[in-house]
Amino acid sequence: MSESPTPDETATAPAGLSDEHKDAIRAAYARLKDALPGYRVRASQGRMIAAVARAFSRPGGAAVIEAPTGTGKSMAYLIPGLVLAQARKKQLVIATATVALQQQLVTRDIPQFLEVAGLDAEVVLAKGRQRYACVRNLHELGRGDDSPQEGLALGEPAAVAAWPRRPLPGEAEDVAELLQAINTGQWDGDIDAPPLPIHDETRSLITTSAGGCANRRCPWITQCPFVLARNQLREARIIVANQDLVLADLLLAGKGDEDATGGVLLPAPPDCLYVFDEAHHLAAKAIDRGSAELHLSDARRRIARLRQQVAMAYALVDRDRIGRLEVDAIETVCADYADDLEHIDEAINLAWVPEADEDTPTWRAPLGELPGDWRLRATALRESSSALVRWLIAATKAVLDAADTPGGQHELLVRDFGLARERIERQHALWWLWSTDDPEGSPPTARWLGLSRDGGLVCHASAVSAAGLLRKVLWQQAGGVVLTSATLSAGGDFRALAGQTGLPGHTELVSLPSPFDLPAQARLEVPAMRALPNDNDAHVAEVVEWLLQGLDWEAGNLVLFTSRRKLKAALEQLPSSRRAQVRAQGQQSKPALLEGHRAAIEAGEGSTLFGLASFGEGVDLPGKLCETVVITQLPFSVPTDPVDATYAEWLEANGRNAFVEVSVPNATRTLIQYCGRLIRNEDDRGRIVILDRRLVAKRYGAGMMRALPPFHRVIAAG
Repeated sequence: MSESPTPDETATAPAGLSDEHKDAIRAAYARLKDALPGYRVRASQGRMIAAVARAFSRPGGAAVIEAPTGTGKSMAYLIPGLVLAQARKKQLVIATATVALQQQLVTRDIPQFLEVAGLDAEVVLAKGRQRYACVRNLHELGRGDDSPQEGLALGEPAAVAAWPRRPLPGEAEDVAELLQAINTGQWDGDIDAPPLPIHDETRSLITTSAGGCANRRCPWITQCPFVLARNQLREARIIVANQDLVLADLLLAGKGDEDATGGVLLPAPPDCLYVFDEAHHLAAKAIDRGSAELHLSDARRRIARLRQQVAMAYALVDRDRIGRLEVDAIETVCADYADDLEHIDEAINLAWVPEADEDTPTWRAPLGELPGDWRLRATALRESSSALVRWLIAATKAVLDAADTPGGQHELLVRDFGLARERIERQHALWWLWSTDDPEGSPPTARWLGLSRDGGLVCHASAVSAAGLLRKVLWQQAGGVVLTSATLSAGGDFRALAGQTGLPGHTELVSLPSPFDLPAQARLEVPAMRALPNDNDAHVAEVVEWLLQGLDWEAGNLVLFTSRRKLKAALEQLPSSRRAQVRAQGQQSKPALLEGHRAAIEAGEGSTLFGLASFGEGVDLPGKLCETVVITQLPFSVPTDPVDATYAEWLEANGRNAFVEVSVPNATRTLIQYCGRLIRNEDDRGRIVILDRRLVAKRYGAGMMRALPPFHRVIAAG
């Protein structure tokens, strides 16, 4: 990729887009325009269709398409996506960041598209295992034994056999009703669409993880909702999933090729054309997926429990060796692991004493470099945890093979071993990241410590950039990839996104203009402000002063804060009469706040929403529901975050400016997202008010201002 990529710089059609493909795409688009009443042809949508077609017409094609609200993104990627998926015998995988968009695609956009375009395709909403009920667990909970069962779990009640606690009032009856609904075909086991409300505590009992699943040995596998749903994926032409599930699949070891990943939960990456909608979340989600944490006290407690179960496995299988190890050998591995956990715990406690007045006690390794003795201990723990995982795999198979009939001690031990394997694999990931060298010339891994609620040590590690990970699991394997969102660049500059996601050099970059007449529909105001946001108390007081004088309290408004503390302080300083008109994040659930706001506006009453970052995107408040968006300060991320701090430190150590390269582009994209709450259709009118003079007083503010949508500007003299 060029150092300063220009949108559409690679917009020539590759050879893979044949005349036949073009004709099929044009025909589907024409049917869509003819069938939808009041459909408006938008040049931006046509350009997006063409860019998606170019990316999906060739192996490994890629495009990044910034498409503002109103472009019609879903139709723009569905038309060429489905045509080319069928032509290339691929499956179209649409990955979103929010459940709301998944539901919109599955229940409205895709069925509408297929109907009007005259196309036929199987559509499946893919979910993880724990989004489905486990029939085995429902049967076991329904046996009528409501006495708590400790089972064989590692230091905790087994959540897979009978009741691990006394049932809540009516809980046993609800479980029986859920089982009956599955048995009679009235429910498909989807936890998100149950036939009756499911209590959060019940949900954890009626689902299972991969480690707790008996797989083919389960007597109810033919009824398993997860297995049945996964089987549907084979026939689906369009798969809708969340980004977390797609990334989880991409990170799993592939089958056959030792270098390949993915293809376990979803189709193999080379067989997929991926659309990542809401793609501004992709880098952060990929970093989270590649991170690891370990609670030391919890790990020590669980390994003690596992040591008690080792002898039981040898007794059940009646063998001297499991996984080529005699019982004494694996007990030694467990003992060594326990000792090393204790030693590293002691070493850390000697080296780090948290400050008593710290709100969130944290220690971060400078440039990711841990003390040498910690790394040595982490290396020993990595080797021991790896040996334990190998033994647990062998022991699980041995115990399964020794079982004469389903159920009983054999199955209970297998489930516990499966859960233990999952936990120790997560521990191994942490020790791996703590003990291995970072590649020369690449950003370091962030490594840090924190405290759990009970005061125990928590070890953390995370990549600081998703570039390397996404190059390996996505860009080098996928049949084709499109990233799209309303905010992916900083005024058409994609360099920050390219650095965060590792975009391949052939990626087509497209920044589409808004289909709305933004200068006529909205204005951007920057009032005169005496205080800057870093003067917290003075700035909050001035924000409140402006709200009282400058806000139309009889209209629909959205006021966005960057911290809960400032939101609370502003709310407390409002007079009671105005405070009664505010619906603030934290008072109720987000859906309840939005519904109350909508009802108040429809009743002719004024309503103002106070929200944090989650209200700055994905919230649809068209028309009178939002006529003013107030952004109280520029949304720079908190510099104390260990991941961001490590990356910034590395950039500075290499003579680069972290604030200019990372902080400003990220804040600019977030600011554009916030501005996108105002104009949702051609008829909307309103204003954006930014109560942060840094936008006009600081050098970086000029670049941010240029990147914002072309609203009519009203800048007060400062």
